[in-house]
Amino acid sequence: MLAEADIVNPNALNETIEFLTAMVTPALLISATGSLVLSTSTRLGRVVDRVRWLEERLSSLISVTDKATIPLYERRVEVVVDLLDKVTSRSRILQRALAALYYGLSLFILCSVTIAVAARYTQYRFVPIPVGVIGILFLLYSAVLMLRETRMATATVNAEMDFTWELARTVAPENVANKYRNRGRFGGMGMARLKDKHVSQIPDTPEDR
Repeated sequence: MLAEADIVNPNALNETIEFLTAMVTPALLISATGSLVLSTSTRLGRVVDRVRWLEERLSSLISVTDKATIPLYERRVEVVVDLLDKVTSRSRILQRALAALYYGLSLFILCSVTIAVAARYTQYRFVPIPVGVIGILFLLYSAVLMLRETRMATATVNAEMDFTWELARTVAPENVANKYRNRGRFGGMGMARLKDKHVSQIPDTPEDR
C-alpha cells in the first residue's frame, strides 16, 4: 500500500496546472509583442534613413545653378517635397505605434506578475484581467497605426513610380515613349501624376507631339 505522502492531491495538481496555464498566456503575448517591436523598429529606421536621403536630394536640387538643364525641375522639387511630407508623417506614426507596443509589452509583463500575486492572495484574482485587457487594447491601437502607415507607404511608392514614369516619357525618344504609351497609371488611361490637381503637359499621342 502506498503511503499517504505518495498520494497526489488532485486539487493541488489542478491548481498548479491552472496557474501554469494562466502564466503561459501573457508569455505568448509578450513574445508576439516583442516580434512586433523588432519589426516596427526596423521599419522606423528605414523611414528615418529615407527622410535623410530626401533632405539631401532636396538640398542638391535647390543648390543647382542652371535649372533649365534638368528635365521637369519644378516637378522634381514638388515630388521630393511631397514625398518628404509623407515620409515624415510615416515616421511619426511609427513612433506612436512603437510607443503603444512598449506600453502593451509592459502591461503584459505586469499581468504575469499580478497572476503570480493572485495565486498567493486570492482576494486579488480580478487584478490580472483589466491589466491584460488594457495591454491588448494598446496592441490593437498599434496595429491600427501600422495599417495606416502601410497605406501611406503604398501611396508614397505609387507617387514616386508615377513621377518616374512621367520623367521617362519626357526624356525618352519618341519611338520608345510611343511603344510604352499604354502602360502606367490606370492602365495607360491617364498620365502619371503625383496629385490629381496636377495636369501633365506631355502629349499622349504622336499627333499631339
